[in-house]
Amino acid sequence: MTTADVRAARPGPRPADSRAALLVARLTSRVTDRLLGTALAVAACDPPAVLHASWLVKVLVLGAAGAAWWAAPMVDARPVLTSMRWRAVAARRRTTVLPAAAIAVAAATDPPLWLVVCVAALLLAYLLVTDAWTVGVTAPPGRPQATPALAAAAATALALLAAQAPVVSTSWARPLASLVIAATTVCLVLALRTRRGPSG
Repeated sequence: MTTADVRAARPGPRPADSRAALLVARLTSRVTDRLLGTALAVAACDPPAVLHASWLVKVLVLGAAGAAWWAAPMVDARPVLTSMRWRAVAARRRTTVLPAAAIAVAAATDPPLWLVVCVAALLLAYLLVTDAWTVGVTAPPGRPQATPALAAAAATALALLAAQAPVVSTSWARPLASLVIAATTVCLVLALRTRRGPSG
């Protein structure tokens, strides 16, 4: 084997073009997840109000949209935690951080009712699309995949209707809140029981 053959057999440094192509491929994969996550983040920021806000607010919303585009896809990596730093944990759990942050922003901006419904629908769609059980990635064969989706939809609709009920200043506020929490808990338990139940 000649020296030229040895040099040809050695893997050379990766060109910048391949790194750029890999980055572009990562940022353009799972388009459905990214579109739903980005739409959720933007809707939570109350776009009609942002149009009349200062340039700083508009820049922050654009930054939130970019972060949501990056964070939206379901994580395919193995469940191994390499670091306990908050940045590593947040990056690892970004599909949980994204909807939680969107809900917090929507609660802080106090959007109109029609936008609240849009945020709720986008949240439900995003969670179902990125959920490994619902899309059939980790669900055992023969298990109904619609049950968790229906439970999540029921809990979302119930919580949304209860949040808009005009009983805040009446004596019905606490009983209604307790009922909604109990119903949401039942839906969650049913979904988890379906996930963990025996496949036979």
